[in-house]
Amino acid sequence: MVLASVRAKRRSSMRIAIIGAGAVGGALARGWTRAGHDIVFGVSDPSAAKHAALRAQGFAVASNREAAGAASAIALAVPWAAIEDAVASLGDVAGKLILDATNPLAFGPDGLSLAIGFTDSGGEQVQRLASGASVFKTMNQVGYRVMDAATGYPTAPSMFVAGDDEGRKIEVMGLVADLGFEPLDCGGLRMARLLEPYAMVWINQVAVRGAPDTSAFALMHRR
Repeated sequence: MVLASVRAKRRSSMRIAIIGAGAVGGALARGWTRAGHDIVFGVSDPSAAKHAALRAQGFAVASNREAAGAASAIALAVPWAAIEDAVASLGDVAGKLILDATNPLAFGPDGLSLAIGFTDSGGEQVQRLASGASVFKTMNQVGYRVMDAATGYPTAPSMFVAGDDEGRKIEVMGLVADLGFEPLDCGGLRMARLLEPYAMVWINQVAVRGAPDTSAFALMHRR
């Protein structure tokens, strides 16, 4: 199994900066904490009273720049409208590992849809904003209620990983596996052009078709 192989090769505990303290950021923090990783939240105003709950749970809270500077990996978990400012606030990210869990969502005449698609992607835009970083698109394909609880399914939910840095992809696959997903290599970052629309399939099933928000997709192989 890919999951077992990746876990066998994964590196030891990492310090992960999660940029964004909403539902997605919280779910990633809980899942990676259970796997033994050290989490620091990066937020725009660390002194804000609303972040007291995070500290009460034992999480460190810092500015985006401070969190990113001290981390081995950075996970972006902010709304798409905030992505440019969020990446700019990280400071110098050359050599950093960035997991982009965002989707470029926008409201149009037909409701929620993608603001970018097929000739570009949110992941590629993040790479252009984060000069010198190794950006991977992943953890964007399910809702937050699956992210820290990818258990109880007949088979491990699939999570695609797209990124150009082949040397560091195993680290990302390991972080995905630590959350309980079966990590699947989807190729280079340009494949985010498919993974973001794929996320819209999940959103449609849950928000429009009435599927539970704990639903997940899996790639299965016939024995």
